[in-house]
Amino acid sequence: MKSAKSLVTLLACSLSAHAFYLPGAAPHNYAQGDKIELYVNTLTPMLSGKDDAKLKSLINYDYYNPQFHFCRPEEGPQARPEGLGSILFGDRIFNSPYDIKMLQDNATCKTLCVVPDVPAQDVKFINDRIREDYALNWLIDGLPAAEMKVDLRNGDMFFDMGFNLGNDDPPYGIEQPALHNHYEIVLRYHKFSETDYRVVGVLVWPYSIGGPQEEERSCETENVMSLNLDENLPQQTIRYTYRVTFNESDTPWATRWDNYLHIFDPRIHWFSLINSLIIVAFLCVMVSMVLYRSISRDISRYNAIDMSEDVQEDWGWKLVHGEVFRTPQNPMLLSIMAGNGVQLSAMVAVTLVFALLGFLSPSNRGSLATVMMVCWSFFGSIGGYTSSRVYASLGGLDKRKNSFLTATVFPTFVFAIVFLLNFCLILANSSGAVPFGTLLLIIVLWYGISAPLSAIGAYFGSKHGAVQHPVRVNQIPRQIPPLPKYLRPWSAALLSGILPFGAAFVEIYFLMSSLFASRAYYAFGFIALTAGIVAVTTATTTILFVYFMLCAEEYRWHWRAFVIGGGNAFWVFVYGIFYWASRLSLDSLSSVILYMGYLFLLVLLDFLVTGTIGFLAAYWAVRKLYSSIRID
Repeated sequence: MKSAKSLVTLLACSLSAHAFYLPGAAPHNYAQGDKIELYVNTLTPMLSGKDDAKLKSLINYDYYNPQFHFCRPEEGPQARPEGLGSILFGDRIFNSPYDIKMLQDNATCKTLCVVPDVPAQDVKFINDRIREDYALNWLIDGLPAAEMKVDLRNGDMFFDMGFNLGNDDPPYGIEQPALHNHYEIVLRYHKFSETDYRVVGVLVWPYSIGGPQEEERSCETENVMSLNLDENLPQQTIRYTYRVTFNESDTPWATRWDNYLHIFDPRIHWFSLINSLIIVAFLCVMVSMVLYRSISRDISRYNAIDMSEDVQEDWGWKLVHGEVFRTPQNPMLLSIMAGNGVQLSAMVAVTLVFALLGFLSPSNRGSLATVMMVCWSFFGSIGGYTSSRVYASLGGLDKRKNSFLTATVFPTFVFAIVFLLNFCLILANSSGAVPFGTLLLIIVLWYGISAPLSAIGAYFGSKHGAVQHPVRVNQIPRQIPPLPKYLRPWSAALLSGILPFGAAFVEIYFLMSSLFASRAYYAFGFIALTAGIVAVTTATTTILFVYFMLCAEEYRWHWRAFVIGGGNAFWVFVYGIFYWASRLSLDSLSSVILYMGYLFLLVLLDFLVTGTIGFLAAYWAVRKLYSSIRID
């Protein structure tokens, strides 16, 4: 009972949305008049916040893309050093010309720069990005610039990261959208001591100010800045202005991310989680009762037979005891997929543990992706060990080939897809394209670290040898009777995949919104519990279907167990198509290719993980089943 209470307490703490910082993430103290750097990041498409809003693009753009004509620093843009995960997620952070000093407000509009003669083709480019709801992303003291909004469901105020490039809502979007060329910057600070201050919040309200752009202007005006596409008119000029205001806040530096980490309607998460727990509890009880009563009765009947009798009659799953451990087709491929599935599962599990313990601080951009890449590389030994033992257990003999292919096939296949998607980003002139140096680093991680560790794991796996089977394999294969339709491979996979998918589809929505709509995902407590529920549900449903197949004298269960376990990947793909139809409106071919490519990778990884869970669970159950009866 005490351990159960401790587990509940741990889960409750992990499900809270409060952020904290570990040693090493030191706060930055500012004295009055100290310069506060404002860094700019990529422009990303965002959901406008309307109920019927759809994401219109998947292409990120560099802030200093010449077609945007944003103000540049006098010394030129200088890139900030970024981590591996930050680069993979498309962050491209540069300095900016904004002059902000602690506790020094700007009473009037301060001109940042005047951009003359914007050509017509660039005007069209900017207007198209406004209509696609692109957002600017700034960083001040590690905090993203945000707009303060109210959650209409519960009335809570939160900071929505990023702010719009322009406005195309009526009446602005009737002819030409309005460009935001003035920014009201509000910095919330916490007084740490008499002389030291800390930034605890960054808010930006963008405005469009029209009228003559060549002369100084007031911040208050009813005119909006619209860029005209008429090539017969003179090329337009844009004046960018800003005003800085400081507001004191009681929020301490350690919890300054609480305003950003807002869970939209947490009741949805809780409802999904409780519903999934009920499903998995009911499923486990049902499967346990069915298997316990049926198998116990069968075992008692089998073991009650007098082994000295000349004539013995077998029935049910005992009929195939001499076939059940027969080597399946393509044991090499099955063992490779199982090894890589275990490697991925270990990566996901350890990453979730790090996230639950708070090591993946939101201030450390890209830390999640970095940890996943490092874990994948160093868990190559687990994948090689599993693949080697499974291959030997399935009767495979070419151990060296198995070791080599386990370390290279899956990474090469994934890297080829990523390379093609990256090529699409390059053609679209997107800042999200991964630089060649980063691709080279990934190759080093995969083939310089993961592959050797996989070979070491395969060596120890071959030393341990094959798993001992409780029954021998007959020399002549047994004839298989026709199976019911619901036990055929693809029918069983589709039926078994519904329950794991039903337990996770709510969290899948938030994950996909994070991947494609640039929304931060931080409800790691929910996703960890959901992952556990999916794993248990996948294992139990696979064991149940394999038992039914053995009772129907179908002993080719190896590949079927993997496909049945990975059946929810099909429903994830179907949901991805539904998400496209309901939440996306992709007009460009590049965005369509990117979405389908990323969706395919997501489905592939899900299939490998859940398929491996189903296969290993069925393997364990089959060994336990046939080791409990007497075989002559």
